[in-house]
Amino acid sequence: MKEQFEQIKKDFLIALDEVKDTLMLEELEQRFFSRRSGEMTTVMKNLKDLSNDARKEFGQFANVVKKELQGMISERSEELKGQALAELEKKETIDVTQPAIPAEKIGHMHPMSIINKELEELFTSMGFMVLDGPELESDYYAFETLNIPSHHPARESMDTFYVKDNPHWVMRPHTSPVQVRAMHKYGAPLRTVVPGRCFRNEATDGNHEHTFYQMEGLIIDKDLSISNLIGIMKGLLEGILKKEVEVRLRPGHFPFVEPGFELDMKCFVCGGDGCSACKHSGWVEIIPCGLVHPHVIKAGGLDPEVWGGFAFGLGSMRLVMQRYGIEDIRHFMSGDMRFLNQF
Repeated sequence: MKEQFEQIKKDFLIALDEVKDTLMLEELEQRFFSRRSGEMTTVMKNLKDLSNDARKEFGQFANVVKKELQGMISERSEELKGQALAELEKKETIDVTQPAIPAEKIGHMHPMSIINKELEELFTSMGFMVLDGPELESDYYAFETLNIPSHHPARESMDTFYVKDNPHWVMRPHTSPVQVRAMHKYGAPLRTVVPGRCFRNEATDGNHEHTFYQMEGLIIDKDLSISNLIGIMKGLLEGILKKEVEVRLRPGHFPFVEPGFELDMKCFVCGGDGCSACKHSGWVEIIPCGLVHPHVIKAGGLDPEVWGGFAFGLGSMRLVMQRYGIEDIRHFMSGDMRFLNQF
């Protein structure tokens, strides 16, 4: 058993020496310390098969090795951050001789920024933390921890952008990976929202873009129900849109929630008559949501027998369309000043 830990340490040091950036460091950490398949984790799970005396002896030795390796990861992380800042200082300079921008050309907030700021303030007033996550995400957090294994058809329906030279990294197709990241860092109970940019290989039209914004929401607590979910979602929409909102709940399937729902709102652009913003249905698919799947809670390091929760993914851009009566989602990134100057 001790030889196994020594071999893991040897392999770890070889791999650590090859780490050149933070992405490689995170991949290394997952390789050795992933809760499901990490090399160190797998060997430590085998301790249960030993006698009491052997388990105590090797358990202490394993904890010393684990602490030492994790300390090396922390040190390497600080080194990489320092290197990145040093390179940034060399590349970025300020030209103090450049003429000032004329006052009449000073910009203003984009409609997406306006709504995101209001959403963050609204959720903060309800006791939520506002968190962030990486746009270049690992396959482990983007899919595995969310109960989406490699053979799952949801991988195909998301049309994910994979990194060409390293298929273990993806441009995140949703903000949901921060669910597990937040549970790992903060435990439970937990209330958080995660605004951010996402990427999917979509065929663009009036209601779809390949680059779009979401706001993930997560509550982990005890004795939560679907009525709690509906109440918060309705309060959110009415708080942002500043008027009464008619909503409906439909069954929906998402691997990371069980049961899952689609929460729709009656379209404000056409008043429910049907337009391009609502796919001519009179209703806008605004919030996929549901009760957090036990596998996701377990991946977050919590006991699903004790803790429950619900999650939702708010389509921020569609919410902006409803707020301002925008009929085509492609206006947001068109760079057309005739559109932007209206805000």
